[in-house]
Amino acid sequence: MDKKRPISLRDLASELGVSISTVSRALKNSPEISMEMKEKIKKLAKKRNYRPNPFAMSLLKNAPRIIGIIVPDIVTHYYSSIISGINDVARKNEYSIIITSSYENYKLEMQCLEDLINIRVEGIIVCLSQETTDYSHFEALYDQNIPLVFFDRVCLIRKFSSVITDNEDSAFHAVSHLIETGSKRIGFIGGANHLEIVKQRKHGYLQALRNYRIPIEKELVYCKKIGYESGYDGAHALLSLPEPPDAILGMTDSLAFGAMKAIREHNLRIPEDISLIGYTDEVHSNYVEPPLTAVTHQTYKMGETACKLLLKHIKGNNKVEQITIPCILSVRASSIKHQKKE
Repeated sequence: MDKKRPISLRDLASELGVSISTVSRALKNSPEISMEMKEKIKKLAKKRNYRPNPFAMSLLKNAPRIIGIIVPDIVTHYYSSIISGINDVARKNEYSIIITSSYENYKLEMQCLEDLINIRVEGIIVCLSQETTDYSHFEALYDQNIPLVFFDRVCLIRKFSSVITDNEDSAFHAVSHLIETGSKRIGFIGGANHLEIVKQRKHGYLQALRNYRIPIEKELVYCKKIGYESGYDGAHALLSLPEPPDAILGMTDSLAFGAMKAIREHNLRIPEDISLIGYTDEVHSNYVEPPLTAVTHQTYKMGETACKLLLKHIKGNNKVEQITIPCILSVRASSIKHQKKE
């Protein structure tokens, strides 16, 4: 017997000279199997350290009870917190999860999707990569009737359910906070313009400027890519303008942290010279100096909600739903030039 691989039902059956189905039923205490045979099989299973393979067993039943997840990365607290919410709901409903990462790459996202389909997951939860502009690989899932739910970065909202944050309102309130605490010229650093999340947060930024009758200046908007380096480059570009901003809203914390480095290289103080707000509220926001004001996402709740939606679809409810989870503005030292007057 090959000692390097886990013991299988086939191995136990072969050693005892019985069928695989007899071993399987005995381990499940089936009344069809005699007590003597059940005890014999269980004793051998314990001796050989047999552990059931949930994937193989589920495929035998033609009911995988596995949920696939595709995220842009699995390192940040943002995505890990969402995955925790998904996992807890999945386990309560006796599902397992498989986590894959696109690493913000369109082709890898397609490969992740194909891999999950090939192992016959019952449904998939997805956050789009930054590179994704063609959604045909998801259209194919719709045609195959495979349940799918998007979160955060979404598409095809008429065909698939999604869970998002209140992107427009949260950006509006963040910019309003900057204005009400002394900022007058506010820059915006975002990601690629094709992403719906970028469009919505930028729209909230612009709406706040209109609301306070502050002129909109295109040169104060820098939208390239989501990531630390882009935040750094964007802040350098904004601060090099003839009339630089006195505040910046970064639409993710990675953009804001990159901006923070650029601000220091320009020998400017936060918030006295330039106020700064980030998004998603990574745990690091509390530990940088000064602590970063951020739009806090209820990430765990997003994960819970996405998984509950997917399970509804798996059970046959085909109603498409778009659920918005509100954000909270966590005010810290990086944004306040002076206290708001009551």
